[in-house]
Amino acid sequence: MVAAAFNVVPLTPEHWPALEELFGPQGPCYGCWCNHYRMPPKLRKPLLGEGARRLFEQRVHDGPAPGVLAFAGEVAVGWLQVGPRAHVPEWNNPRRASTPLPDAPAEDERNWAASCFFVRKGFRGKGVTGALLDGAIGFARRSGAQLLEAAPMANETKRSSEGLYVGPESVFRRAGFVEVACHKPGRPLLRLVL
Repeated sequence: MVAAAFNVVPLTPEHWPALEELFGPQGPCYGCWCNHYRMPPKLRKPLLGEGARRLFEQRVHDGPAPGVLAFAGEVAVGWLQVGPRAHVPEWNNPRRASTPLPDAPAEDERNWAASCFFVRKGFRGKGVTGALLDGAIGFARRSGAQLLEAAPMANETKRSSEGLYVGPESVFRRAGFVEVACHKPGRPLLRLVL
């Protein structure tokens, strides 16, 4: 399958059932439901599972769209959390690979982050990640973002599919992202100026 085979749209309330089906009853990443970077562990961990699902559903309902969803026909096959850095405060933590630089402060809502991918089993390695990133770039531009950053796994880093929730470096490089810092070995901070 090639990226053109996927339709990527912002996650709005009408797409919630498709996302819920994609994530399954337990939710991705041990029941996180994409709250990992949105709140500190002491608040997030007690919510894992159903509490996290409800919180994320409310976020989608209230808007703005917290990311993009990829479809193959009518079936959701991938998700990318993307939006202003200010919406993912834990992603901006000074101990992370994704620590913001002074020229792109997290408080500026025009500075965006592509923080978490999820791709349906059976569709991994088929271009979904690239399609999601392309869709996210368009979504960020239409939403007035001035730049988009990510802290993916370096290509030479040994990784598991679980560890790839941040995405592989090669996908970002192909989309034109350039390295602006490296706070942690194997996790470059990449940026695309929009």
